[in-house]
Amino acid sequence: MFISKLQIATILVLLGITYSVPAALASTISVGIGAFGPGSTLTTFTGLPSGAEVNGLTVDGIQFAYSLGNGQVVIDAGPGTTNNVAPQNIVSVGNNTGVLTLTLPSFVDTFGYGYAVLNTVPIANATSIFLFSGATQVGSLAYNGVPDPIFSGGFAGIQSTIPFNSVRLTFNAAAAPAFAVDNIRTGISTPEPPAVLLMGIGLGTLLIYYRKRSRSCMGSGGSDLQ
Repeated sequence: MFISKLQIATILVLLGITYSVPAALASTISVGIGAFGPGSTLTTFTGLPSGAEVNGLTVDGIQFAYSLGNGQVVIDAGPGTTNNVAPQNIVSVGNNTGVLTLTLPSFVDTFGYGYAVLNTVPIANATSIFLFSGATQVGSLAYNGVPDPIFSGGFAGIQSTIPFNSVRLTFNAAAAPAFAVDNIRTGISTPEPPAVLLMGIGLGTLLIYYRKRSRSCMGSGGSDLQ
């Protein structure tokens, strides 16, 4: 079946509109450290002083906030070195039932971090990630912690079909009285065709088509609109 230039342009415009309207909920998958290739960012807390307040802290453009305010989460050396956490790191020293929010410097679709909780047995739903595009939640995942090698924890990684610029982390306070976070990774996988580019190509093609058609009609002295 032959597809005209007009039909192609219309399809491009429609695709651009489709990509520009985000779905209400993303598809999310759990990923490992291997999902973060060239161009990804690794944020550690090496060199920051012990006791530095995390609520209001900014590192590598990431703004940290803790829902329970100051004095609950700080930079420290605990719980020591695990497979995914090494001093210095973020440690809860007070109430660990709050939400740790990270506002990212740009939109990404892949995020992860090493973590540990203060327990030495496997912990179901040891930590959870909630993804936000602006104020809109687009997805979430929960992760089970295992001895790593002593304290329960591991690496929590997530990839989303909708880019996000804010994440909220929670930890299983009923199973462990404290948590640690380190080695935060952000990245972008192969992007979808940009909506603006698709619409631009489509609208440009439509404009050229109608200009040529208008000139053709004027040159023939007719007003055929077929």
